[in-house]
Amino acid sequence: MVLVLVLVLTPMVWAQPYPIPPTCYTKVLSMGKEITQRAADIKKDHDTFRCAAHLPDLYIDVHNACVMSTMNSYVSLLGGLRERRCSYNREVQRLAAMIRQLYIIISQKCHGDLVFTHDNCEALQHRGRRG
Repeated sequence: MVLVLVLVLTPMVWAQPYPIPPTCYTKVLSMGKEITQRAADIKKDHDTFRCAAHLPDLYIDVHNACVMSTMNSYVSLLGGLRERRCSYNREVQRLAAMIRQLYIIISQKCHGDLVFTHDNCEALQHRGRRG
């Protein structure tokens, strides 16, 4: 009887409705894509396009060794926006917070899980334009 119960309940446990939590690597990849998209959206947004026009394009490539310094620089640029329309904009603040969060995840939580396969800082500035 116990064997039948185990055989019946085991598939239910394996087919749980909850998704498997992402690994550190997949979390970093998805956050990088989302940050890249949000940075592009801020440059196109009606409320922020004038004051964000001088910001460089941002492309987060977690395999590039320059990604950490690029994120630091971009957060500094976002923090330096002086126009009230930009500096207090909810999306700009959310982008800065997401970049800080990704920086912490890469440097502390995923330390050792990620491998930087190349070191090309210029690629992080121009990749967003090409695709």
